Amino acid sequence: MINDYQQYLNEVDLLIKDHLNKNDVSSKVKESSLYSISAGGKKIRPLLLFKTLKALNFPLELGVPAAATIEMIHTYSLIHDDLPAMDNDDYRRGKLTNHKVYGEATAILAGDNLLTESIHLLSHANYNDAIKINLIQLITNAAGQFGMISGQMNDILSANKEIDYKTLENIHRYKTGKLIQAPVVAAAMIAGASNDIINNLNDFSGELGLLFQIKDDLLDVQGTQEELGKSVGTDEKNQTTTYVSLFGVEGAMDLLKEKETETKRLLYKLKDDIDIIHLEDIISIVVNRTK
Repeated sequence: MINDYQQYLNEVDLLIKDHLNKNDVSSKVKESSLYSISAGGKKIRPLLLFKTLKALNFPLELGVPAAATIEMIHTYSLIHDDLPAMDNDDYRRGKLTNHKVYGEATAILAGDNLLTESIHLLSHANYNDAIKINLIQLITNAAGQFGMISGQMNDILSANKEIDYKTLENIHRYKTGKLIQAPVVAAAMIAGASNDIINNLNDFSGELGLLFQIKDDLLDVQGTQEELGKSVGTDEKNQTTTYVSLFGVEGAMDLLKEKETETKRLLYKLKDDIDIIHLEDIISIVVNRTK
């Protein structure tokens, strides 16, 4: 249950806010950054990190800095996604999007600030140097041109074009999947897991990222703005190819079930090495979420 982890999710928020409040060189950028951080959200990525630590029987408090770093990067990506040059959305997490409140220029800088300061925060974390370097390499690789950025770019390039399932899945392995994999692998690194366990967790979380995206596409046509806290029908408005536009609602629901089965299969490969019940729960959360 999420409530079992709420203390640590709160600590993530507190650490981010404390870090951003340390420097008042530009109060407007800080205010804009804190606006989006304070909007809440699902906190799926920090939750994944803490659940993986739990599955590895490792103290959860040691995951707070890494979880904060990933949440800052995720929030920056949402600020930029919502900009007129990208998805042009008015609402995020039930509030006006950052650029609607602070203007485009400040929103861009707030996103840049969160991205940069996320690594600054991690550099001060109480991890040994080897783990710290490994975490920085992992997370920046997931967020940059070898990860999320490439996925986002390919998603933009595919707008108004017919693409096949393989191409769509490849886009989301990077755009969504890499920042879902990062907290799982980060937790395994922090816990000192073996390379075999890390590799299997990486495979599991890669499929989990695709599962998350299929559900996201379904919510874009089945959910409401009140439930999601953001505009619905954005994919259709932007003429973006999705699992729903390729297969229809029923076909996408069937694909969701298939991907859920595959995600569980990869997780069960770890049943002799970790306490998988904690990660089984996150699969259920992803599949049954309404926002």
